[in-house]
Amino acid sequence: MKFFIDNLPIVFPYDRIYPEQYAYMCDLKRTLDATGHCILEMPSGTGKTLSLLSLIVSYQQFYPMKQKLIYCSRTVPEIEKALAELKRLMAYRIKFMETPEQEAKEASFMRLRLTSRKNLCIHPDVSKEKKGKVVDARCRDLTNSAACEKGRTDPGSVELCDWHEVKPGSLIPPGIWTLADVLQHGRENTTCPYFTVRRVMPFVDVIIYSFHYLLDPKVAKQVSKELSKDAIVVFDEAHNIDNVCIESLSIDLTRPMLDSAARSVVKLGEKIDEIKKTDAAKLQDEYARLVEGLQESAAEASEEDAFMANPVLPDDLLKEAVPGNIRKAEHFVAFLKRFMEYLKTSMHVLHVVAETPLSFLQHLKDITYIERRPLRFCAERLQSMIHTLELNRLDKYSALQKVASFATLVATYEKGFLLILEPFETDNATVTNPIFHFTCLDPSLAIKPVFEHFSSVVITSGTISPLDMYPKMLQFTPVVQETYPMTLTRNAFLPSCFEVRNDPAIVRNFGSILIEYSKIVPDGIVAFFPSYLYMESIVAAWNDMGILNKVWKNKLIFACDNGRGAVLLSVAHGKVSEGINFDHNYGRAVIMFGVPYQYTESRILKARLEYLRDAYRIRESEFLGFD
Repeated sequence: MKFFIDNLPIVFPYDRIYPEQYAYMCDLKRTLDATGHCILEMPSGTGKTLSLLSLIVSYQQFYPMKQKLIYCSRTVPEIEKALAELKRLMAYRIKFMETPEQEAKEASFMRLRLTSRKNLCIHPDVSKEKKGKVVDARCRDLTNSAACEKGRTDPGSVELCDWHEVKPGSLIPPGIWTLADVLQHGRENTTCPYFTVRRVMPFVDVIIYSFHYLLDPKVAKQVSKELSKDAIVVFDEAHNIDNVCIESLSIDLTRPMLDSAARSVVKLGEKIDEIKKTDAAKLQDEYARLVEGLQESAAEASEEDAFMANPVLPDDLLKEAVPGNIRKAEHFVAFLKRFMEYLKTSMHVLHVVAETPLSFLQHLKDITYIERRPLRFCAERLQSMIHTLELNRLDKYSALQKVASFATLVATYEKGFLLILEPFETDNATVTNPIFHFTCLDPSLAIKPVFEHFSSVVITSGTISPLDMYPKMLQFTPVVQETYPMTLTRNAFLPSCFEVRNDPAIVRNFGSILIEYSKIVPDGIVAFFPSYLYMESIVAAWNDMGILNKVWKNKLIFACDNGRGAVLLSVAHGKVSEGINFDHNYGRAVIMFGVPYQYTESRILKARLEYLRDAYRIRESEFLGFD
């Protein structure tokens, strides 16, 4: 069907539209017209994603100055679902066009998704690796500029990737490209799917990828820095966007990680000694670049050479010369050794330690005489050294990269972070296993560059209430802030509060519910529990009570296509609940055993609650109820 919102013609691939879908589109158009940001809540199952795509694609096609759409979602299944919706929408739009010129315009529209090297690699050996870090490292070994230069100068001297070089006619043509489509195109044209996608990104109309490609500054610096400022950014299924922001700027260090980093530093020292004997000019050239500033050093490296992305530093800092005490390679290695020795020593405690970045830096200076300024350059200085030394298998240096990132972050941010050292894994543990948490408490730090850079940012989800919480936490002013509720009135008939949830009578009643539903629901049932520990205890109790045997008479437990469905037991907030769609017969019923509240005794959560209260006047009860 075709209808108008103001003067904008909307093509919608169904014969009727629900009132909430129309209202959602109207508010979305109002946001785009105002070149502002919005936050919209529309219940799951009401066609939110299709409504959003229909409006924005119509907006892009109607106005002469095309704006790129950057659509972000959290999981691979959600991204694939969005691509499928877009593919169906565009097929309908092409059929709906009245003239050949209009059809050609629709057909020339290009949309694709970007994902990691691991998901897009077709190299016969590298693609067999199971860990993403290993795939990234081996890919860089085969595609970095130094290796390619050697391969051209002396063919056969180094191993190169046969798929990396751009071949005539190998670029992706217009259309909608799913992950499978891009992989197939790469195999047919003997070209790398990952780098093919990266090369055509500036020319596509719709880019679909994960939240982290925009919110994690370490990734966004490499992938999203060249995207146009007039692009429309959509964060779909964004009910936990604050957690994604916090995770992108938080780092955990463990003792094994520090031991691995220390071994990497020793290898760096050995490599430096070797280079001094064979090609000392390399180190001297690097020193000269560092005197000019980090921007000059970074300009030398191509995207294939990037070691591992680093925290974003302020522009004024990038223009400065690197501090003299870490310019020379051997001095920087000694600096890293001293810093890691301090971290190891600080873990020798038997009580919880919590301190601000300023307190940590002052104590570090008192003990080791390490100043704040060289720490801020630590991550970029490490990347420069890795590039100069032309090291291979960089996945083995990932622990060292994390330590360097920690140093840069702790020296860059004064507010919105807390350092928590927990010597034991649990409160009842007797053997120490210390974890050093550098925890971000302020989600606005990660998303602030997105709001500042792009003209319109849309935050939307099926469950994002209360809406006024997000502008407070993320520090932005929305042009539109609306919810489109679907009211379902139900009476609670079984308590699930923490104090009584392990009561045998409650556990037996939960089991009775599962037995009755397994009798009357024709296909699959998905049951969620608040935590893995609770699920395990309940299943064990049900087994002792004979409840599982009764369920087995009606359905299998876990998952199977056996004609009568099955019961899948899973955990709320886990991978099953967050990233899998139980369509049609796979999920005819959903049962929630208990409410998945946060673990309120978490020290990290307590620190965040205190920060939100002091910084943004968000009450503890308000935040816990919202989450």
